[in-house]
Amino acid sequence: MKKFYFALLFLTLLLTACTEETGTDIGETQDIQGIVATTTATADKHDISQFEEFELQEVIDGDTIRINYNGKSEKVRFLLVDTPETNHETLGVQPFGPEAKAFTKELLAGQDTVYLEFDVSYRDKYKRLLAYIYTKDGISVQEQLLKNGLARVAYIYDPNTKHVDWFKSIQKTAQQSASGIWSVEDYVTNRGYDKETYLAAVKEQGDQSTTNSSTKNNGSCEIKGNINSKGNKIYHMPGQRDFDKTEAEEMFCTEEEAKAAGFIPATR
Repeated sequence: MKKFYFALLFLTLLLTACTEETGTDIGETQDIQGIVATTTATADKHDISQFEEFELQEVIDGDTIRINYNGKSEKVRFLLVDTPETNHETLGVQPFGPEAKAFTKELLAGQDTVYLEFDVSYRDKYKRLLAYIYTKDGISVQEQLLKNGLARVAYIYDPNTKHVDWFKSIQKTAQQSASGIWSVEDYVTNRGYDKETYLAAVKEQGDQSTTNSSTKNNGSCEIKGNINSKGNKIYHMPGQRDFDKTEAEEMFCTEEEAKAAGFIPATR
């Protein structure tokens, strides 16, 4: 049986609506905004005085943006990282893809420009620009995607390997804390992301919770523990907005009991 881990960070992503069977509705951004606010407040600020500044036009995906490059609109692929897909022609939406895109978009919100640090080679085989991306405040977008478990270190090709050791050390910490994409064992592979493994793990965890709840003596315990489509474990208190329509996988008598079982409180 595969082990199923949950990252505390993404237990706060209470994005209840779903797109297809894997993604979340990134239109509901309250939780992403909170995560980015914390990230912005605590992130390391790097010296960007030697980097080049360009007009930011669009966030295309978690790891791709569009800028005005010397008077021409061009895509920029983030060097050395790979986020799950959101609109791939064959892969479709992958788990944590919408979150990665929402995170990058929110981190760059209000930024008219971004700072690009180039490595040795400026372009890939698709003629896209390749760069390390920084905000006006010197926050490394790649660093924060990796730190929050929204990207893996990938596409390591000479000669563009300047920050590979730095990025791998950040990824190792995210793996150890089972953050984001690392919350499901074997979801991340050397080739990318295994959507079927993720869905099977979510289903298995849901089946286990259902079995456990059927043997539990509910008595007068009224706190509802629910596992949403992303595998996030949330408990709802009587009187909260979504309490009545929440289907409980487990019932708890106290909040302490719910937290001990790995659930976090609903925000409303």
